[in-house]
Amino acid sequence: MADAAAHRQTSAKLPSCRLLIAGEWSDGERTVAVLDKYRLAPAMHAHLPGRDQVRACVTAAERAFQANTLSPYDRGVILDRAAVELEKRAADLVEVLRQEAGFPRRDAMGEIQRCAATFRLSAEEARRLAGEVVPMEGAAGQKGRIGFTIRVPLGVVAAITPFNAPLNTVAHKVAPALAAGNAVVLKPSLHTPMTSCIMAECLVAAGVPPGLMSVLHGDAEVADWLLSEPAVQFYAFTGSTEVGRIIQSKAGLRRTQMELGSIAHCVICDDADLDAALPKVVNAGFRKAGQVCTSIQVLLVQRALIDEVERRLTKLVAELPYGDPADDRTVVGPVVSEAAARRIESWIAQAEQKGARRLVGGERRDAVVPPTLLADVDRATPLGCQEVFGPVMCIAPFDTFEEAVARVNDTPYGLATGIFTKRLDKALQAARQLQVGGVHINETPSSRVDLMPYGGSKDSGFGREGPHYAIREMSEERIITILA
Repeated sequence: MADAAAHRQTSAKLPSCRLLIAGEWSDGERTVAVLDKYRLAPAMHAHLPGRDQVRACVTAAERAFQANTLSPYDRGVILDRAAVELEKRAADLVEVLRQEAGFPRRDAMGEIQRCAATFRLSAEEARRLAGEVVPMEGAAGQKGRIGFTIRVPLGVVAAITPFNAPLNTVAHKVAPALAAGNAVVLKPSLHTPMTSCIMAECLVAAGVPPGLMSVLHGDAEVADWLLSEPAVQFYAFTGSTEVGRIIQSKAGLRRTQMELGSIAHCVICDDADLDAALPKVVNAGFRKAGQVCTSIQVLLVQRALIDEVERRLTKLVAELPYGDPADDRTVVGPVVSEAAARRIESWIAQAEQKGARRLVGGERRDAVVPPTLLADVDRATPLGCQEVFGPVMCIAPFDTFEEAVARVNDTPYGLATGIFTKRLDKALQAARQLQVGGVHINETPSSRVDLMPYGGSKDSGFGREGPHYAIREMSEERIITILA
């Protein structure tokens, strides 16, 4: 194995993100610049593979899978070691996340800590992955027959991951796949390639055999090449609903897990504890510059509280420090690109043209959109019916709880919803009636513990992340019977 850090050779004095193929860090056919999200200047280069390199990578991954002799215990040990290696690289990762993701230190440290936890949870799941006993003798004519199931890996897993959680979302695909005994080909976002390289370095240092972990940088073309490789048996994707539909159509009968778009709602009922709810709402709406699938886009407030919530939220949001992620005081950094910032800016303007009131917000500066709070947003405008994926929250009143539930269910998406109430009957009504993957009572839709099942319904996708659940998605149940 070549030196794990060899891919970080510099080109034009910038770090370089190379390709990990068959256990070796390799150059691609060409490179592209990766921008510092705040300064909008090149921060590193990413190597892009050619078609033959993608094919060679998948072939090597399949070969490594076939040769894999790691026991579940061994896989758990490697993943535990990888968590330690990640923690050792925390200082490097904070700086990389600041540059390529635009994360302030708080968001970067949160990613690192959760990523290490996800690796440790996956290590536990590797060691306890098992089937179940089948009561064969409970059927007529089966006396003396024993039955049980085992869980077997699928083969090569392709993980296609987004920019907005470039460590922990990647970990939720890579770690359970390895825990189950699969080989992994990772294609991270071109916006955030270096974090995936560092993760791969940590896995290699922890003892992952050559070929079981691969990294290919690239855009839609590389993803399409991976979809044309029959050796890939599972595609784990997080991204837009539109791209998810394309991947699903090309995957055919092969298995997939899709975590797709969302318009996240949070409901504040008239009996809610606002002192507890509003700080959580602000965090859920604006951390990572609102670039989380469960960032609160629409805050539904029962009419009796609407004036107080507007007043208090206006103050809280106006106080959020924003701008340079290198400043430890910054809470809201840049969005992923200047183009994304312009789109968000235009959506705010369209909402205002249709009568929305801007309670908090200011002028865009490059890729930085100031934390923005709006009221009276027309549901026909983009902010009312599309995922903004930026630091924008819209307050809307409701009269009855049934009205709030109907509004959430009226969107094509169904990822998660938060409800703040002291009434158990309303909490249970929400749990039963909301057409979403997760209902969080007295928490926001962004409430996520890495050991819980996480995923959506409707156009927000299907399948579940969370190591205990993902490892079963990425393995297959096989029945074994014995006639004694």
